[in-house]
Amino acid sequence: MNDQRFPEGWDLKRVQDLIAELDARTDDEWAAADEASARDEGEQAMVAVAIALLPEVRRLLATAKAV
Repeated sequence: MNDQRFPEGWDLKRVQDLIAELDARTDDEWAAADEASARDEGEQAMVAVAIALLPEVRRLLATAKAV
């Protein structure tokens, strides 16, 4: 079995709890979460990108400095 590594503060139980919570969401709950994140005025944004551009977008994101 592979050694599992988790981010600081995370462990197997926390990951399993998150998976269970997400699996229990209804389609309506997922849609509400998407709509709430679109209204959020935080420091993140959702952007639709053509699938053909994804490799380049991922490359740019990987090289960008964290804010």
